[in-house]
Amino acid sequence: MKYENKKVKDIKIAYIGGGSRGWAWTFMGDLALEPDMGGTIALYDLDFDSAKQNEVIGNKISANKDAVGKWDYQAVKTLPEALKGADFVVISILPGTFDEMHSDVHLPERLGVYQSVGDTAGPGGIIRSLRTIPEFVGFAEAIKEHAPEAWVINYTNPMTICMKTLYHVFPEIKAFGCCHEVFGTQEVLKAVAEKELGFENVDRRDVLVNVLGINHFTWFDKASYKGVDLFPVYEKFVDENFEAGISTEEEHWANSSFACLNRVKFDLFKKHGYIAAAGDRHLAEFVSSQEYLKDPETVEGWNFGLTTVDWRKNDLQERGQRSQRLVAGEEEFPLNHSGEEGILLIKALCGLEQVISNVNIPNTNKQIPNLPADAIVETNAVFERDSIKPIIAGELPENLLNMIGPHVKNHDRILEAALTHNKELVLEAFQNDPLIKGQASAEELQQLVDDMIKNTLPALPAEWKKAV
Repeated sequence: MKYENKKVKDIKIAYIGGGSRGWAWTFMGDLALEPDMGGTIALYDLDFDSAKQNEVIGNKISANKDAVGKWDYQAVKTLPEALKGADFVVISILPGTFDEMHSDVHLPERLGVYQSVGDTAGPGGIIRSLRTIPEFVGFAEAIKEHAPEAWVINYTNPMTICMKTLYHVFPEIKAFGCCHEVFGTQEVLKAVAEKELGFENVDRRDVLVNVLGINHFTWFDKASYKGVDLFPVYEKFVDENFEAGISTEEEHWANSSFACLNRVKFDLFKKHGYIAAAGDRHLAEFVSSQEYLKDPETVEGWNFGLTTVDWRKNDLQERGQRSQRLVAGEEEFPLNHSGEEGILLIKALCGLEQVISNVNIPNTNKQIPNLPADAIVETNAVFERDSIKPIIAGELPENLLNMIGPHVKNHDRILEAALTHNKELVLEAFQNDPLIKGQASAEELQQLVDDMIKNTLPALPAEWKKAV
């Protein structure tokens, strides 16, 4: 990278999943609004036609009169071509298709196991991991060969498993996982500070928090604004608004149908004394199904939703139609800041800023001392030129450790199961996942494992055919 007048104008970013009609568009829009960087984006996707469409859309965005960041988007046919000379690699893919995800999310319902997301924890997250790990093994090997010095930014779920795989295959990789769930909880605290303390126009980035946990099951044990400890303020607000909850405008900017009233957060705070820092739909999947996901009526009572895969399929179809309109010039892409921090982190790694943000990386520096060094943890870190320095978050309190520990152990089981095509380890992961634990007999779980693996065989390595 060349540095001229504190600006970086010849960055190359390899975008794996460059045909995306979600995160890729968000990324393009944010890049267009950043004046201090520019360069080339190589769009790689198994669906080359979608990548070509995004090439057109990206270049139209860059040509917009309001775009202050100028980028040349190029669809490429091979991963090595995308990676060659890359300074940054972005990974944002859908492992498999929504047909496989339909099985992930809905097949466990026959045992009374409901999932509000199904991409991280629970039976859906486990089976999705089996599809994801082989792809990330390939990505890590390719990055090691073609772009070993590049910074790798992952947005794909299951985040923890993706990061664990990258570092398992290529331990020297410079990779980190970005997730916006923490931002949503900062938005809740911003709203509480405004309502309870009379502050005006609070910037959620000024809500200072200590982040500790694992992706989608993160927690704050400290939170303050302008020197004010927000814990007693939050406690009072929760007590007074437990039934009503609270909604925030920006918490689910990606899609309003994912909105909630944060009552699961409130309940977890009352039970455990710490602020749960992810969306309710994710948080609910990390604990016993008897708490928040017992049945659809229970979910409704907690004021969040079960997003069906049929909805996701319809949404994808609508995005495809929008892509065609954007390519044809029948619709203009609006330039608005998304609230994501990925571009800000790239800017910091280029040496143009110093930023503190939450990040998913190995626990090598013992950011959380009472978790294993090879666990992927989510804590704050300092981003600056060509450096990520994790901030020591401190030990997990015992009650949080008791909830997070089983998931950390399951991550090891799932990675080994995927690498060795071991169905028995998948069954162990099912048996030890809090969402499904105790919900069915060993025989019923074994049958569910068999059926879910069979339903996802087209997206798995051939060796799995021998296992079921």
